[in-house]
Amino acid sequence: MLNRRILRIKAFKVLFSYAENPSMTLAEAQSQLETSCEATRSLYLLMLSIIPYITREAAERIENARGKFNPTEEELNPNMKFVQNAISPLLEGDPDLTKLLTKRKLSWEPFDAFIRETYDSMSKKDYFKKYMEDPVRSLAKDAALFTKMFEEEFVDSETLSEILEDLSIWWNDDLAYSLTVCCSTMKSLAKGLRWELPPLYRSEMLTPRPAESDKTFVTRLLTTSYACYDKYFPLVASSTDQWKEDRLFTTDTVLIVMGLAEAKAFPDLPLRVTINEYVEISKYYSTPKSRQFVNGLLDTLAKKLIEEGEIVKTGDFA
Repeated sequence: MLNRRILRIKAFKVLFSYAENPSMTLAEAQSQLETSCEATRSLYLLMLSIIPYITREAAERIENARGKFNPTEEELNPNMKFVQNAISPLLEGDPDLTKLLTKRKLSWEPFDAFIRETYDSMSKKDYFKKYMEDPVRSLAKDAALFTKMFEEEFVDSETLSEILEDLSIWWNDDLAYSLTVCCSTMKSLAKGLRWELPPLYRSEMLTPRPAESDKTFVTRLLTTSYACYDKYFPLVASSTDQWKEDRLFTTDTVLIVMGLAEAKAFPDLPLRVTINEYVEISKYYSTPKSRQFVNGLLDTLAKKLIEEGEIVKTGDFA
C-alpha cells in the first residue's frame, strides 16, 4: 500500500517532530512512525466504507419520495440503478472488512450530514447522470462510478477535511493517497475479486519480493536520520551563513539532514535519486524557494561527505 515516497514523507514528519522536541527517544520516534503508517490504512478503510452509507442515503430518499401524500410518477417508479449497485453489498457483507471497521472504531454514523452532502454533490455531476442513464448494469460500471466518486468528491471537501482533522492527528495529508488505494480496490472488485486488506507496504504486493522490504527501508532511514541528526545539523547550519542557527529548525534543514542520512544508510542507492526525492517533498512542505535550496545544498554536502569517507557509495551510485 505505502510506497517509498509516502514512507519518506512519514519519516520526515517524525524527524521534524524530533527537531522540535529533542527529548524524543528513538523508540518513541519509531513508534510514531509505525502509528503514522498504519493510520493511512485506517483512513483507506474509512473512505472505502462510505459506499454503503451513500447507497443507503439514496435508498432512503426514494422511499421517502414514494411515501409522500401525492408522489409523482417518477417518484413512484424511480431509477433504482444506483441503490441496487453491486459494490455496496460486497463491502457491507464482507466479514473481514466489517470486523476491521468495528475493531478500529471507523464509522460514518455520526456524519450523516456529510453523507447527504456527498450524495447531493455526486448526483448533480455528469458522471453520475450518465451512469444512471445507461441501461446496462454491471459490476464494472458500478466500480467505475465509485472510482469517479473517489476522484472528484473528497479531496477539496472542507467538510471532510474538518471531520478527518477531528478524528485523527495522523490523517493530515493522507487523504489523496488513501483515495488512490480506494480506486485500486474498485479495479479489483470490478474483476470479480474478493476484497482483501491491502498489505501495509508496497513491497509486500510485488512478485517477486524485492531484496529489501519497504518496512526495512523506512526503519533504517528513520534510525539513521535520528542517529545522524546532531552531526549533520551543524554541517547544514555552517553552510548557510545568511541564517542564524536558531532559525534553522525548518523543513528545509530537516529534509537536507534526512537526505544525507539516506545517502549514508543506502550505499547502493544513486545519490541523484535521493536528492530528487527530497526536492519533490520540499515542493509540498516548504517554501517556493526550497526546491533550489534543498537541491543545491544537499548535492554539495553529500558529495563533500563522500569525499571525506563519511558516506560510501558503491559502484557509480555517487
